[in-house]
Amino acid sequence: MKRILIIIFSIQCISVYAQESSFTWWNPTQSEFHVVEGQGWAEESSSYSRLPNRAEEMVSNNVWGLSRQSAGLMIRFRSNAKNVNVRYGTKWDSPDSPQKNFGMNHMPATGVSGVDLYAIDSEGKELWCASRRVFGDTISYRYAALNPNDNYHDRGREYRLYLPLYNEVEWLQIGVGESDYFEALPVRKEKPVVVYGTSIAQGACASRPGMAWTAILGRKMDRPVINLGFSGSGRLEAPIIELMAETDAKIFILDCLPNLTTGSWERAGIENGQQLKDRVLASVRTLRIKQPNIPILLVDHAGYTEELISESRKETVAIVNQLQQEAFYELKKEGISQLYYLTKEEIGLQMDDMVDGTHPTDLGMVHYAQSYEMKLRSILNEPIGTASTTIPITQYREPGNYDWEKRHREILGLNQNEPPKTVILANSIIHFWGGLPRAKIVREEESWEKVFTPMGVKNYAYGWDRIENVLWRIYHGELDGFEADRVLVMIGTNNLHLNSDAEIVAGLELLMDAIKLRQPNAEIVLMGILPRRKQEQRVFSLNMQIARLASRKHIEYADLGNVFLNEEQKIQEALFSDGLHPNEAGYLKLGVALESLLKK
Repeated sequence: MKRILIIIFSIQCISVYAQESSFTWWNPTQSEFHVVEGQGWAEESSSYSRLPNRAEEMVSNNVWGLSRQSAGLMIRFRSNAKNVNVRYGTKWDSPDSPQKNFGMNHMPATGVSGVDLYAIDSEGKELWCASRRVFGDTISYRYAALNPNDNYHDRGREYRLYLPLYNEVEWLQIGVGESDYFEALPVRKEKPVVVYGTSIAQGACASRPGMAWTAILGRKMDRPVINLGFSGSGRLEAPIIELMAETDAKIFILDCLPNLTTGSWERAGIENGQQLKDRVLASVRTLRIKQPNIPILLVDHAGYTEELISESRKETVAIVNQLQQEAFYELKKEGISQLYYLTKEEIGLQMDDMVDGTHPTDLGMVHYAQSYEMKLRSILNEPIGTASTTIPITQYREPGNYDWEKRHREILGLNQNEPPKTVILANSIIHFWGGLPRAKIVREEESWEKVFTPMGVKNYAYGWDRIENVLWRIYHGELDGFEADRVLVMIGTNNLHLNSDAEIVAGLELLMDAIKLRQPNAEIVLMGILPRRKQEQRVFSLNMQIARLASRKHIEYADLGNVFLNEEQKIQEALFSDGLHPNEAGYLKLGVALESLLKK
């Protein structure tokens, strides 16, 4: 029997070796651009650590050691591989055990030392990837039988690999088949959510890295997150606050009270409640002085499930929450702007939300993330609805003609370096006409360059975009950092086959609100959807509803579609290439109508 087991094991090892030898392996640390997301000081940090190297002299030994653990770090890539392998080595320094440990008594190895892979399909939808895994000197995760492509193209999907929550990654490689497409993706340009917290923020006790509340929140908001959660050591310490203040964050979150309860005061160097309040006051004042415009969110201790049977635990939570709330109101009286609060009641943890009475289960992590999302959407003015048109999302439907994410990055660069005065938000009908940012395909560039470039018009249209995609782009900075004279919007034709008229109007209403908030001084023009073959009557009826929406929102409405209709109110086929996109003659007619609108 022993010989049989040895033979089976040898066959498995040979099979694994044969599979890995046919793979091409990529090392993220050797990329020509930065790919490890979640590092606030990428140029100053070791490969998979969370603080800059200079912080070793600034913070406690415990914080420094924890900062080497890769909680919150994530690597993105695109591939059409059916099989993706990840292999890496970890370092586990524990004085309690001379052997390398991968898990803890209340947290599995998959959360402590494992990785976690999510795919993003062409519609922007996230898909979790299951794996086979082996923990050893080399940890390996094998993602097999993946659906490599969506319906639109063969360029594969985006993948997001979350790194271990409580272990230090020493090296890591990602492997795909030799003939598979693989593209490393750079760190996203969006401003990150910066979280300073305790073991709960670091990820205890998620079953896998993607289930930490910070990771869930990052996916819900579709934003980078910098995780400064330090197990047992999230104490609002000045060096960490100083480092946070160096980051150009979307919002700062301070969630440290679980490490500042009365029983922890001595370890934190706090003697009484006033000193705790002083630490909260100093933290907020430091951030506000150095970053006057970034919102700050203070967070209550969310409580323990033990409170149900332990009055003493309930009391410790109530004391620190009361002290921090008093500090919050004192800061508000000082005139500290953009300061917000998330209460214990808003988080609303329940009996089954914790593993040990202190650290969340996956269910608890979801509840944490949901409460944070609701608060952040209110603070950042990024509301969502229930219809698909009201839920901001990315897309990757037409990579043969352009890369959606690269175009977004290019627009953010234009906003910074060449701020536009007139912006058109639309789909492929405008995208492939001409102008900047330049498209790979242009259908009537001469007329654009002759008329609209001299007028300072920037073409912020994307092929295949729907209302929800434009909403994502607005929420992620495409109208931020400059003052436009005019914003034109023509979007919705790609929603016709998916959404009702009511859903399209609901999406446009949310979009108009988002634009008005970010460009309050601009003239906003909401344009009707252009007519298309066999849908002329529906488009006409829908445009009447869009016109009424514009009136309710006190913005201009324009319908340029009449130039494409004949006497029977059907499209003039001679002006179209496919019943939807104008040909050269169609663009010339559309150009005259658009020029007239812009000259009003």
